[in-house]
Amino acid sequence: MTRRDFDPTTIVPDHRPAAKARLFACDTREPWRGVVAGVALGSSVTVLTYGTDTVGLGPVLHVHPYDETFVIVAGCARFFVGDGVIEAAAGEIVLGPAGVPHRFENIGPGRLQTIDIHHSPTWIQTDLG
Repeated sequence: MTRRDFDPTTIVPDHRPAAKARLFACDTREPWRGVVAGVALGSSVTVLTYGTDTVGLGPVLHVHPYDETFVIVAGCARFFVGDGVIEAAAGEIVLGPAGVPHRFENIGPGRLQTIDIHHSPTWIQTDLG
């Protein structure tokens, strides 16, 4: 099926160059950890990667002034978002809405690996836990 969601002739290119940056080292057996601020690429999103092999481990309770989308790449996690609890596994995504405190933890078995999309050109966070 061919998609045609918009007319390409109506878009004016902003003339930003294509860009790249290293998010994590792939020549290691360790869980991925890294961050690339959107501003470094001329983008409106910041991308982080978080990984841990330790069941029960994850970031502390925190909050952002923008949405955060979590992509679970490997393993299983339990997300605490406001008053809600969501379990998610590889191939699923979870939304942490702007202004809502959240955290997540590896519920095993094995490694938890996420890619976290911060809907902001910079990473802005207040830790609460």
